[in-house]
Amino acid sequence: MMSQRRGIHVDQSELLCTKGCGFYGNNAWQGLCSKCWREENQREKQKQIQEDWALAEKLQREEEEAYASRHQKTQSQSTITPFSKFEERKTKEKSSKVHTVTKFFTPSTKTPPKKDTSFDSHASPSPSSSASRHFSADNDQATREFIDFLKPLKSGREIFKQCRAFTESMVYKRDMGADELSECVQDFYQNLSDRLHTQFKGSSDHVESVMDEVEKYMMTRLYKEVFCPETTDDEKKDLAIQKRIRALHWVTIEMLCVPVDEEIPEVSDSVVKAITDVIEMDSKRVPKAKLACITRCSKHIFNAIKVSKKEAASADDFLPTLIYIVLKANPPRLQSNIQYITRFCNPSRLMTGEDGYYFTNLCCAVAFIEKLDGQSLNLSAEEFDLYMSGQASPHWPQPTGASSSSAGSAALSQVHKRLDLLTGLGERQERVMEEARQLESDLIDWTDEVEQKVQSVLESFPAEPQNPTPPAASGTTAAASSSSSSAIDSDNVENELLPPPLQPQVFAG
Repeated sequence: MMSQRRGIHVDQSELLCTKGCGFYGNNAWQGLCSKCWREENQREKQKQIQEDWALAEKLQREEEEAYASRHQKTQSQSTITPFSKFEERKTKEKSSKVHTVTKFFTPSTKTPPKKDTSFDSHASPSPSSSASRHFSADNDQATREFIDFLKPLKSGREIFKQCRAFTESMVYKRDMGADELSECVQDFYQNLSDRLHTQFKGSSDHVESVMDEVEKYMMTRLYKEVFCPETTDDEKKDLAIQKRIRALHWVTIEMLCVPVDEEIPEVSDSVVKAITDVIEMDSKRVPKAKLACITRCSKHIFNAIKVSKKEAASADDFLPTLIYIVLKANPPRLQSNIQYITRFCNPSRLMTGEDGYYFTNLCCAVAFIEKLDGQSLNLSAEEFDLYMSGQASPHWPQPTGASSSSAGSAALSQVHKRLDLLTGLGERQERVMEEARQLESDLIDWTDEVEQKVQSVLESFPAEPQNPTPPAASGTTAAASSSSSSAIDSDNVENELLPPPLQPQVFAG
């Protein structure tokens, strides 16, 4: 029987914007939706600008008062300088100071030199050599696809020129902060979207399709410039969440109360596909494509829950399962991908629809993992600390009886049984190695002992010298030789027909 959930349940209202506008919120925007966050950000900036201008005016008045007092003393001491020249010089200095203060508090309007951006000549290199290296085959393909999409449109040439000019201008802003880069891109999205709505007279589907292609073209070309920029701590956050997930490797399905039975082949297949999709998110360049990976992952999760429970999944089932998938997958550069989508995705996609819902749940899952504690897993603080430190691992009792024969418990029991078997095999192997070393030592000792005994026996029984043969008479020797020869010839019974031996003859010459 599953234990009661604690610390994982998230009410659906908590996914919405805290301003109550009805759109999905985002942790990166302090719980606000894209629209409310931009409005709040604009108000803060306007307030800051007003404060800066008030400070500038105050400093200018103080400077004018100090200037007037100094020149008043100078005028009383010397009457050589005519009053008209004094007023002229004062006016000139005052205007110079006002211009300086205004320039200081006015944002820079420096823009790159204008270029001839033709609709067909789309392969011109970027101003810097590093940007030219980024002009890869993917960029060229995205440009060709964008042009092919815009050709049937009446204003396609103008849209392409604006998008191309904007992406080239972003090269000069690479040193800006990530929030400033995001604001530039979002402003461009908003302005272009407003013009398209005016042009197409309220055809939202047509506008969305154009904006999708605009985002694909722009972010493919700007990906290496704006993904995980050096001005942010995204990389540090990536390493932190990866380390955190690795430390939580011991978390089980039962602890998260995930209603998924991985013993069912279809469920296991859906879990693998969900893990693959959330990992694949890092390989995509366009925010829409990354969101599509999250959406596919979420749909596989819903299918796994539906097959396991044999009924439709609820939101309370989905979030714990998504947390479990993220823990098993440990996606690369997770925080950088979330920040990239938040900063540069078409804002309307994050505010509504299934993409926005699933993305918001992923942000909640990551936030839950970062704050995960023992209470969230129905564990005591001591148990949680032991598991996190690696000093202990969860131990689940063997299922006994029909009441505890759930597939999840059986699978977990089988895992622990195999772990015990591996531990026993390791101990047996160590004993075999020890006995083999002892046998080798015994063989060496036995060989030495045999050699010593053989040597001892040889020393105890020395070899006796052979007796020399006594001399015999020549006749006797000849007779023996003759008899030996005759004996040899007597045995040769097969050669009786041989011719007689040659007789010696006297040479008469």
